[in-house]
Amino acid sequence: MAHSVLTATHPLQFEANTSQCRLSVVILAMNEERNLPDCLESVRKLNCQIFVVDSGSQDRTVEIAREFGAEIRYHPFDNYSLQRNWAIANVPFDTPWLLQLDADERLTPELVNEINALLIQPEITPDGFLLRKRTIFMGRWIRHGGHYPSYHLRLFRAGRGRCEDRLYDQHFIVDGSTECLHNDYLDIVASGLSSWSGRHIRWATMEAREMAVTEQKSGQVEPAFNGNPIQRKRWWRNSYGRWPLFARAFFYWFYRFFLRFGFLDGKEGLIFHFLQGFWFRFLVDAMLCESDSNKVNSPK
Repeated sequence: MAHSVLTATHPLQFEANTSQCRLSVVILAMNEERNLPDCLESVRKLNCQIFVVDSGSQDRTVEIAREFGAEIRYHPFDNYSLQRNWAIANVPFDTPWLLQLDADERLTPELVNEINALLIQPEITPDGFLLRKRTIFMGRWIRHGGHYPSYHLRLFRAGRGRCEDRLYDQHFIVDGSTECLHNDYLDIVASGLSSWSGRHIRWATMEAREMAVTEQKSGQVEPAFNGNPIQRKRWWRNSYGRWPLFARAFFYWFYRFFLRFGFLDGKEGLIFHFLQGFWFRFLVDAMLCESDSNKVNSPK
């Protein structure tokens, strides 16, 4: 998928009637001049307010956001959980609904229409909605390996949602009921393998730290095999954590690539499922092993 960089010199106005909108969109960004234009373009037809929370970009990220008419807020980045919750608490939105996105994500036109139709209803019973994610890796839709459909709670009633306190694989949770929407948003996960690998090395460190803590923290997604898609995913993650070190990375990759037909995603799928399903998981286990060795060998 091509990434465009805007060169406009005049503000580009959203098509929404912001005086009557019921939705605010918050986009986290840092040095995202390649991704942000497509993200902002994808929400142009939403009836919404737009806020970009920047973490100190050195490129044209802030300029691009202003060209689209988005409001800018600045906050240093520590981790995704803290940044998302800071945005919820500090962005001055005045709408009853909030949608959280990252700069490398885009809404499909079908999802935009679905959200607009939803929010004009006089009464909405659920307090949150799970969006269906479509992963795009090296320009290809990853449809197999159990990777699609994948649901993430991103749209929720103001004052009812927050991000759980985790270093990696954070999900939003709401105080109330949730439902799933029917259309996709896109997650562009690899603009380049070098940056992708670098992020996953950092995330492996965070995941190893999370897995070293066995107790369930309060205010997190409750694992449930018969729950919603996020609760089922967390149940499987917790089960995975009890499998043998290193062997579990191999079995997880084998399950994804062969038993869930990840090989049907072509050469891009071969790269994705191996790196994300085996290499990343093996690296997490290696870091856990290193941490245990350091504890054993440390002087008492």
